Amino acid sequence: MMYHLSFSRRAEKEFLKLPLSVAERISKIISDLKEEPRPPSCIKLTGSASEYRIRVGDYRILYEISDKEQSVTVYRIRLRKEAYR
Repeated sequence: MMYHLSFSRRAEKEFLKLPLSVAERISKIISDLKEEPRPPSCIKLTGSASEYRIRVGDYRILYEISDKEQSVTVYRIRLRKEAYR
């Protein structure tokens, strides 16, 4: 079952500012979310029913899953120390 993948405007800007090597790694992981929105490496964020994070080195990908609409929305891509502010 394929999920629709989308980015928030903020996540798009953050992705474009990443170093090329990091952007390639993150791009691969994000594209895999279409097939499996809850990979073993993801962690559910506390206080939310549908928000998750994936760790990629020092970076965090924060995203929301809607099973009803079969969509994944990436809303933040930040360094760990800045991701949750």
